This record gives sequence, structure tokens and C-alpha cells, in this order.
Amino acid sequence: MTPERLRRVLEEVAGGTLSPQAAYEALRGFPADATPEATLDHQRGVRCGFPEVIFGQGKTVEQITAIAERIVASGDPLLATRLAPEAAAALRERFPDGTLSEPGRLFHRPGTEPAPPAGTVAVISAGTSDLPVAEEAAWTAVAMGAPVERLRDVGVAGLHRVLVHQDLLREAAALVVVAGMEGALPSVVGGLTDRPVIAVPTSVGYGAHFGGLAPLLGMLNSCAAGVTVVNIDNGFGAGYAAALIARLAAGGGGPGAEGRG
Repeated sequence: MTPERLRRVLEEVAGGTLSPQAAYEALRGFPADATPEATLDHQRGVRCGFPEVIFGQGKTVEQITAIAERIVASGDPLLATRLAPEAAAALRERFPDGTLSEPGRLFHRPGTEPAPPAGTVAVISAGTSDLPVAEEAAWTAVAMGAPVERLRDVGVAGLHRVLVHQDLLREAAALVVVAGMEGALPSVVGGLTDRPVIAVPTSVGYGAHFGGLAPLLGMLNSCAAGVTVVNIDNGFGAGYAAALIARLAAGGGGPGAEGRG
């Protein structure tokens, strides 16, 4: 359930163009709807700006498709992350009008309501090995209605590769910077722009990298003041936060934003 759809239902009841019974049917699964193994939070879009997302890791194909069916039936956008190949194939077959990102292990199908306006999100990855996490961030932002610009393989081993894109660094509403190894790229980018930078450490690196812990600690200790950090490999969380920032930059706001002074 999106804020726009809920508002429209209430306005139609108030205006006499929708009967209370029809409104009840439209809201039957609100605020929660249960399957045998999951309880869907259909109120999340109203509270948090985007409906519930399916985290595919650890779920069976049957569980994922059952949840997806309920989400689509409600009119909400469908976003499923961390999908195994068989789950991704099942969703693509069931919803051929959706989009599958194989590098990002993510499936997206728009809902019945247009997404709020949003500014541009730049997703910057240090190396090609970081692309799965970067694409998860990019497609999450796209699912939330934000235009996305991608800069790939522009890590600090060749700093000139990111320096030639300073216009984008200054013009994007928010930047997601994805890096493994020592995780230095977000600090560099944060020193070149006045836009918020969301840093994503990845589990890409050699032994002393400790599966992403080294870049996580490096990013947390960044001397660039505009850098915030999400957890290791959390492209979804970074893309989500960047899209919310981009909405505010475009005046899209969040649920009930037009009522704030």
C-alpha cells in the first residue's frame, strides 16, 4: 500500500465516488497479510516510503513466489533481493513484465502507482569485482523511482578515472560508493563533493581484508565529513537511503510530506 493509493481511497470514500464496501475490499490486506510462512507488512510503504522488500537469501522458491504474488496483488511494487538463480528464474517466468538484474541478484516489477519524483543517484564502484553489490544498490534506487548514473571501475589505483567525472559528483542528489580492498574510494569522493556519500564496504579482497572488515573500519574512520557507512555488502540499504535522499532533493518527500511546514 502506497501513501498515494491510501489517500486516493480515502478521498473517494469522502467524495462519495467509492462505497465503504469497495474501500474495505481495496484495503482488505491492510495493514498486514499472512501467508503460511510469512506476514506481509502492507503498511510499510505508508510508514517508510517504500513497501516491504523480499530478502531472498534463505527462502525457498515457493516461499518467495508466494510472497511476491501477495505483493503484486496489492498493487505494490515488487522488489526481491539476494536471489538464487532458480528463484530469479521463477520470478521472471511468473512476472514477465518485471526486470531481472543478474549481477545484482535482484528482481523488480513496478507497482500500480508511479513512484514519487527523485533526483539522480550516482552509484560508483571501485572495481569490477564490486559490481554485484553496486548493482544491488543501483536497482534498489531505480525501484524507488530515482534515476541512476553508474561509474564503474574507478578505484584509487587510478585516481584520474573518478576525477574526470566531477560534474556528476557535484550534481547528483546522493552518491553510493562501493569499494572493497582497503575501501579508500568513499573518502576520496567525499572530499570532492558537497553531496551525501553512502559508503558500502564489500567482501572483495585478500586475506588481511578479513571479508570486508578492513574496508568497513576504513570507511567508518573516514576523514571526509559527508560520508556515512552501511554494513558489508549492503547494496540494498545504501540504494534505499540514497533514493530517500534523492526524493527529498526533488521535493518528492515521503509519506505525508506535503503536510509538513
